Amino acid sequence: MQTVVRTPEPDAREVARARTRTVVKVGSSSLTSAAGGLDAERLDALVDALAAARGRGERLVLVSSGAIAAGLAPLGLTARPADLAHQQAAASVGQGLLIARYTASFARYGIRVGQVLLTNDDVTRDGQFGNARRTLDALLAMGVLPVVNENDTVATDEIRFGDNDRLAGLVAGLVRADRLVLLSDVDGVYDADPRLPGSRRIAEVRSGAELDGLDLSSPGSGLGTGGMASKLAAARSATEAGITVLLTSASQASEALAGRPCGTLFHARDTGWDVAEGPLEEPFDGPLDGPLDGPLDGSLDRLMGIVRDVTGRPEITPDTQFHDIGGTSLQAMRICARLRTLTGIPFAPQDVFESPSLREFLAPGTEIRHAA
Repeated sequence: MQTVVRTPEPDAREVARARTRTVVKVGSSSLTSAAGGLDAERLDALVDALAAARGRGERLVLVSSGAIAAGLAPLGLTARPADLAHQQAAASVGQGLLIARYTASFARYGIRVGQVLLTNDDVTRDGQFGNARRTLDALLAMGVLPVVNENDTVATDEIRFGDNDRLAGLVAGLVRADRLVLLSDVDGVYDADPRLPGSRRIAEVRSGAELDGLDLSSPGSGLGTGGMASKLAAARSATEAGITVLLTSASQASEALAGRPCGTLFHARDTGWDVAEGPLEEPFDGPLDGPLDGPLDGSLDRLMGIVRDVTGRPEITPDTQFHDIGGTSLQAMRICARLRTLTGIPFAPQDVFESPSLREFLAPGTEIRHAA
């Protein structure tokens, strides 16, 4: 059976091509006014860009921050609370205001929206992962535009995402998106503080090595509350899952979604880049000689080596189910990225959860299913 291999596009034109599914993330700073409340004009401008993309045939998922910021003024608060309980109280009030504002703005185009509030477990544990994916799939199939946010009112410090950049990267993998667009208050990654003369925007990133040596900790490159590091981590998790990522400013949302050159483009399948942990070592002597053209049986032990290494469970066997070892969606993405690099087969993270065993996941004759 002929192996199906996804190859990266040669340049930024890969973003211009209409996609089936796009996840768009927007930060609080891009939706609020100087006084701290929701800025109706900025929100409407974002909706205008999203509606135009829908008109071009894209199915969109919006990951939107802003609930806490929207709840400050109604509660008489002048700044974001420092403690979790008051943040959750503000989110409880603000989330309703945020979704109501989106509902009214999208209604101008006859677009229905659905609110989806997620916790960390919903997208990193197999049972909740499948349920969340089926819900989002159903909403998209019915023509609804999901508006996703963290469920701040119940999330504890221990299980919070920390920022919606990470959530957006996970949601992109969850819905099998073709691209992830991260919108914030800076128009891309710069080789220095963008406020300094001579700083240069990096137009494309094909390898994490291209960012080595850059100081991404300055306030000018912070890109809102999530910071540059969180956006690079989100881009990494998405590209490893085969998803193209574009990082740009909310003011360029129309250009980004229409495929016009802007921001910083991260090419998919950038498996050598790990912002948080550093590169993983392969648990075998070397890669195979090119993509596999036949059954995987002869290489099962070598492929299982990747699964054991990523999960940290050297005792698992090919007959083990992924959920039995407590596998998470982040681990599934890493496993599939490394399998893809080794074999040329675009393994899909959701198949790790849905296969009765790891043996079936890695079984011969599954190339077409993995490419679907």
